[in-house]
Amino acid sequence: MTDCIRLAHGGGGALMRDLIQQELRPLLPGQALDRSGGGDEAAVVLHDAAVLPSAAAPLAFSCDGYVVQPLEFPGGDIGSLAVTGTANDLAMAGARPRYLSVSLILEEGLPLELLRRVVASMAASAAEAGMEIATGDTKVVERGKADGIFISTSGLGVVEAPAAISPAAIRPGDVLLLSGDLGRHGVAILAARHGLDLQPPVLSDCAPLWPLVAALFAAGVQPHCLRDLTRGGLAAALQELADDSGCDLVLEEARIPVVPAVSRCCDLLGFDPLHLANEGRCVLVVPPDQAESALAVLAGTGGAVVGAVEAWAERSAPRVRLRTPLGTERFLTPLSGELLPRIC
Repeated sequence: MTDCIRLAHGGGGALMRDLIQQELRPLLPGQALDRSGGGDEAAVVLHDAAVLPSAAAPLAFSCDGYVVQPLEFPGGDIGSLAVTGTANDLAMAGARPRYLSVSLILEEGLPLELLRRVVASMAASAAEAGMEIATGDTKVVERGKADGIFISTSGLGVVEAPAAISPAAIRPGDVLLLSGDLGRHGVAILAARHGLDLQPPVLSDCAPLWPLVAALFAAGVQPHCLRDLTRGGLAAALQELADDSGCDLVLEEARIPVVPAVSRCCDLLGFDPLHLANEGRCVLVVPPDQAESALAVLAGTGGAVVGAVEAWAERSAPRVRLRTPLGTERFLTPLSGELLPRIC
């Protein structure tokens, strides 16, 4: 085995098999991937698809692609991002993440040591999210065609929500909560990409959200809607919810949690933390009589009640209104483009 990826590693021959068997599989112990052949030979057989136990409950299915640059950043890497991103999409549908497929697009010349770190990170993140990596695929492209690693994932989860979680369930009077402070992932990527020496360093918030969702269910909270705050940040997510629910959403600016390090970086560079990407934060829309219970679940996370749902005023399309500490209001609109491309 060489110390970097070669084109021949994607040829489907012995080199590819060696890459998978000698490098990748040992980094994914105990995953469903190792049992995909079935029967007693499961430990040594890789099949074209994983056969998984059936579930009596409805299933949630999601897919995503990850092209973040740089591949490693404070608080995570493309591997942890790929696992948690898909796991969080399932959690936002009220589904316990169970199985993950992984497609690796590797660039010729990629150091094997870097690939080992990324795959090991995927295994650790899958364990943290309660998922098993069930099946995968590896391709290698020519130097200069993939910027190191691209990862595509699909996730399968079992729905445990007591009632449907959807923008269509949002009602006037509902309460808006955030699961934690905003902007860490965007600032972490920005600092890593441009060599900014932030003191103290800002780590990405990349983390699975299912433990939070499960705790809500256990506390008797039935969210009307959940939405993770990835590209476009809080502003884009809320505008989508306003459009899809047909309700106005009103935010109290003074209640939105942003840590000082993120706030200072945004002030310096002219960014708004409400537009920055997050990878371990979500907005919760809950009935008003469950807001206190939801807030209790968020204790210790930095989460807070940040606003409420109002009936659509029908002056124009449903809007997101930001109420300032001075009592004035402005409309919060998503950006037309990406503030930071290649963020996830």
